Amino acid sequence: MGKTTGFKEYNREVSEHRPVEERIKDYKEINIPMEIEKLQIQGARCMECGIPFCNWGCSIGNLIPDFNDMVYNGEFEKAHKRLALTNTFPEFTGRVCPALCEGACTLGVNSDAVSIKEIELGIIEKAFKEGFVKPNPPKVRTGKKIAVVGSGPSGLSTAAELNSAGHTVTVFERNDRIGGLLRYGIPDYKLDKSVIDRRLKVLEAEGITFKTSINVGVDISKEELLEEFDAVVLCCGSTVPRDLPIEGRNLKGIYFAVDFLRFINKKVAGDDISKINVDVKGKNVLVIGGGDTGSDCIGTSIREGANKVFQFEIMPKPPVERDETMPWPEFPRTLKMSTSHEEGCIREFCVNTKKFIGKDGTVESIEAVRVEWKKDANGRTSPVEIEGSNFTEKIDLVLLAMGFVHTEHKGIVEALGLNLDGRGNVIADKNNMTNVEKVFTAGDMKRGQSLVVWAINEGRQAAKNVDKYLMGETSLRG
Repeated sequence: MGKTTGFKEYNREVSEHRPVEERIKDYKEINIPMEIEKLQIQGARCMECGIPFCNWGCSIGNLIPDFNDMVYNGEFEKAHKRLALTNTFPEFTGRVCPALCEGACTLGVNSDAVSIKEIELGIIEKAFKEGFVKPNPPKVRTGKKIAVVGSGPSGLSTAAELNSAGHTVTVFERNDRIGGLLRYGIPDYKLDKSVIDRRLKVLEAEGITFKTSINVGVDISKEELLEEFDAVVLCCGSTVPRDLPIEGRNLKGIYFAVDFLRFINKKVAGDDISKINVDVKGKNVLVIGGGDTGSDCIGTSIREGANKVFQFEIMPKPPVERDETMPWPEFPRTLKMSTSHEEGCIREFCVNTKKFIGKDGTVESIEAVRVEWKKDANGRTSPVEIEGSNFTEKIDLVLLAMGFVHTEHKGIVEALGLNLDGRGNVIADKNNMTNVEKVFTAGDMKRGQSLVVWAINEGRQAAKNVDKYLMGETSLRG
């Protein structure tokens, strides 16, 4: 390593954020890019630990100490090449990944972890700025045609890898724009959509064909799909949201978070939003669910002019620091204060929403109860209502952000007769193949709701297996 004592000399730093009072007035990205010199100092903190557990913690196995050292030495083109070996889209993970690698950083045992996510984003942004990222179409085509259904992170990484092996790849997307979850599930203030478009230009220049507004299984039959293509990779995501079937659920003013975020993303993009309108201006908004999607709903509601934003989470409040229940190098499930929380919301844990109360068919308040988590005779922990803790809150609009249960079954899944597991996900073997010959699957459709970084990994693994299936061998890294 270039600076073996750097971890003792320098403190951890991350990029600053635009001031709250400024950023809540628009949807521009929050992060202020870190200066190159500061990135190099952060790279110097990598401590040559011998066994880089950060690689183990990273879902795609990034060669983190290598590019940390290259950044420290100002070798950004080399750093980009090393990063691109394992990560198809560092510009996405550098923005929205929770940085599992940092949770496994050896320096994090008794100090602050290396700012790996910050370095990764700095590498790819400089790479685009300096022209290191260039279309690299394959020199030879194999003559094999592959359909990738779904253009989220798993679909895009599948397509990119298979195209690099010389196969002719067509990506089908039922929405009118490419990107899936990246496009419609993440607000622009976290991931500006120009970042997606920038990468799509590269992928198109490399020879990938994108077809939008096509619902495979409806607009294209399974027979047409299987006849035209040598292999099909289904990357349709986990898109069925978890509902809250309590009294008053049929009232107006209660929306799934994914529908709300899709509406706002289309609005920000200038698309036609005449068919749906979710107006939160001046209203008291309740977000039910404490994950990233719930956080995105908070920040978006604030930008849309909500009067107050509440967030109820049935789970207990996590500890602020790593404790004995989350030993290193496991990722610490500590309390996360997102940028949306910084912007202002009333955040409550151990609260179970019991009833939606309405007037003239529209929600106007909710009834909830506080809970405590207790172990039963089998050692399983579950929430128990605290007697006398019921309360009501005036709420004009509710956003259900409780995650997704499984992929959508109606359409191509039912048409192909794909086998499903007990959770409703598509079953695949160790080679990503479903029970239907030459039909593969990857991403959340296969593993259930997960992270963007895991979806990228899934896509890369599926591409490797498809290439081997078609050619008998593969040079793809997976």
